[in-house]
Amino acid sequence: MYILGINAYHGDSSACIMHNDKIIAASEEERFRRIKHWAGFPSEAIKFCLGEANIDITQVDYITISRDPSANLHKKIIHSVKNLVSVKALKDRLANSKKIVSVKGELAKAFGIDEESIKAEVKNIEHHRTHLASAFFASPFEESAILSIDGFGDFTSTMIATGKDKKIEVLDQVIYPHSAGIFYTSLTQYLGFPHYGDEYKVMGLAPYGEPKYVEELKKIIIFKDNGLFELDNKYFTHAKEGVSMSWENGDPFIESIFSKELENLLGPARQKGDELTQKHKNIATSVQRVTEELIFHILNHLQKRTGLENVCIAGGVAQNSVANGKILERTTFENVYIPSAGHDAGTALGGALWLYNHILEKDRLPAIYNAYTGAKSSNKDIETCLKAENVEYTRYNDDELIEKVSDALMDGKVIGWFQGRSEFGPRALGHRSIIVDPRRTDAKELLNSKIKRRESFRPFAPSILEEYVSEYFEKTDKVPFMEKVYPIKKEKHAEIPAVTHVDGTGRLQTVEKGDRYYDLIERFRQKSGTPILLNTSFNENEPIVNTPKEALACYLRTDMDMLVLENCVVSRK
Repeated sequence: MYILGINAYHGDSSACIMHNDKIIAASEEERFRRIKHWAGFPSEAIKFCLGEANIDITQVDYITISRDPSANLHKKIIHSVKNLVSVKALKDRLANSKKIVSVKGELAKAFGIDEESIKAEVKNIEHHRTHLASAFFASPFEESAILSIDGFGDFTSTMIATGKDKKIEVLDQVIYPHSAGIFYTSLTQYLGFPHYGDEYKVMGLAPYGEPKYVEELKKIIIFKDNGLFELDNKYFTHAKEGVSMSWENGDPFIESIFSKELENLLGPARQKGDELTQKHKNIATSVQRVTEELIFHILNHLQKRTGLENVCIAGGVAQNSVANGKILERTTFENVYIPSAGHDAGTALGGALWLYNHILEKDRLPAIYNAYTGAKSSNKDIETCLKAENVEYTRYNDDELIEKVSDALMDGKVIGWFQGRSEFGPRALGHRSIIVDPRRTDAKELLNSKIKRRESFRPFAPSILEEYVSEYFEKTDKVPFMEKVYPIKKEKHAEIPAVTHVDGTGRLQTVEKGDRYYDLIERFRQKSGTPILLNTSFNENEPIVNTPKEALACYLRTDMDMLVLENCVVSRK
């Protein structure tokens, strides 16, 4: 049995393919289209997944889509009538809904075949249920509380539930126009970061300020006694005007969603390119603080309501790694699981798992601690690419490669590292990474000047051998997907300044044995005494590189010192 899961006509479009109880492949469309957060129909990701399964679209048994136009339909109608929602917003929603229900037509067009030849049964699964499934059914827990929290999907922004074995039971939800994601996004826009997905910039800026605007922000988002929340809609435009989004050539863009009332409360909004003042930093700190308090408010009520010790979390807000690192400290839960693709791309996998476990009642898969489900290139493919571009290279055996690269790291080189299958999710996890010695005090400036060309306040992350976590971090945890930020021990700050943020924290990735990335970090540890590498995504203001050609192009247009493509090494003269 083959299940094709799709996230379509939404930011971070994606696809995955399952064969019985095996996840064969999963990837975001942006990796193929080369447009960040690509929105639309994920035809290239689907083609990739089918290719990895060695089948064609006519052999697929089920297709799941992580949207259900019929979900909350009566609530949509009531809201539209009550709030006199604009004709344009209604037309946009209708057009999007029509696309969602014509998936076989889209597939037929993509593959140049008759629609009738696609025999798969199509299942539309409500957006937040796919988020719930992407976390719980991938977790190690037999039973767990579950939280899905994001901007919006199918007219819902937040859903709480419980999972037990093969079933998920929804307990409650927060309906449009109330949304924690809208709260965070609107303040992100207010602070002068207008692009889709810029929220992580506010999270990175937050440690530079003080939480001086918490009381003002709590007028905007109101915590309720039932463990949920609502927005004061006068500070936003979306309740009446809708969320106006455009998908020009697949590039998602959200128009400003905060109202003049927000500026009356906090002062004039920062325009893109304006100086970042201390006030802006203080507002960022306050936004992060209130968001964390909201997440803990929801989770503590959920724990009391269910009595469960485990919790699984997904949705865009679940990508807030700073909040995630405080969950066990600030809530009464004892264990937490967050998938590698907690954002909307993960709903492609979530839809497939909802069908497989919840609907078909098949046995659970082993817990997923590996995000390497994307594209892979052989040494033969890589050599063909390098020869076609007339690039000199040397091919090493495995031991020679690890020796060569670890020596280069010791010499202070900046290295592009392209190994194995690419990661599913927004974070590079050692297969499509740029790596540097974390002991370098100048590493951040070096990376920003040579390659990344991004805001100076954004931190770089440490990849650490999992058996050394307790030596460097205040908390010991398995964090394979870089989904949590933890305090670094004070006595280690001076040793690893390049991956220690201004507030003394690091967004760690724990690396276990069995991967070449582990072997490289271990050899670096033997030479340096430090079991950590600085790891940042292999890209330059673009989606993470997916192919050897893209990796080579990024290397050539930046000042990277060395490029490692599987066993092939390119070095600057």
